[in-house]
Amino acid sequence: MGAQIRVYRQKIASTSSMKKIFKAMEMIATSRINKSRQSLEAAYPYANALTRAVSQIATQHNISHPLTTVPDDVRRSAVLVFTSDRGLAGSYSSNVLKRTEELLELLRSQGKEARVYLVGRKAKAYFDFRHRDYDEFWTGNTDNATTERAEELTDQLMRDINAPYEDGGVNEVLLVYTQFNSMVNQEPRVLRLLPLEVVDANDLGDEISERYEALEETQNNFEFEPNAEELFNQILPRYVKARIYSALCHAASSELASRQRAMKAAGDNATELIKKYTRLMNNARQAEITTELTEIVSGAEAL
Repeated sequence: MGAQIRVYRQKIASTSSMKKIFKAMEMIATSRINKSRQSLEAAYPYANALTRAVSQIATQHNISHPLTTVPDDVRRSAVLVFTSDRGLAGSYSSNVLKRTEELLELLRSQGKEARVYLVGRKAKAYFDFRHRDYDEFWTGNTDNATTERAEELTDQLMRDINAPYEDGGVNEVLLVYTQFNSMVNQEPRVLRLLPLEVVDANDLGDEISERYEALEETQNNFEFEPNAEELFNQILPRYVKARIYSALCHAASSELASRQRAMKAAGDNATELIKKYTRLMNNARQAEITTELTEIVSGAEAL
């Protein structure tokens, strides 16, 4: 009986130690998500301004550009997947990877090849474990979006979209990431980045974009120098970089929000386990005391 009590004490001690770790990780995620959401909000004015400029150029001047024209026969697609570097974030990475599998299956059913690019160690480990091919990967700072990472991804994708098919070029670029809608709602989604689909600014995020709707109402025609086509070639990489940076910000905020919820749930479960083990330990101690008293009484009656 004493051994059983020691087992419960060990379980209570180990669970209490894990609870402290869960609480610390929850507090870290809580403190960092505010900064991540500020970065996400700060990215909207620039991304929206580029969206408006690209829309004006494409619609007013009827420019025919390879990056704005969907080819009749899409033979190869680039798929960029955003996951996390670390676990303990609930189903964040698994939801993105599940959405990726659905997309790759769809591309295969349409007879398209896929060049896969991975962001985050979880995606790399997933593909490595299953011996699946991928072309490139980036790890580190998945919960902290940086313009440097966005520039690296933009350079890679622009090289692929501009390269001939025989040299490994692609006809379209697809992003798979988690859109941050609120602290309790993050949604995995697929976005076709190229060929360019000029979208409404609200597609960059629903939470804050209402602040900039007034800009759309006062939208005027733009005049371009030296000419619209040359400006279009210069602004497209910036537009792509802005959209990729926006996806990185969404992914980082979603990862931190998922980790915060997961750690809070783990901490609550640890509390319930401690209560359960404490109750079982008390029952075992009470049973041991009862047994000892019974033995004492039986010995006294025998004498």
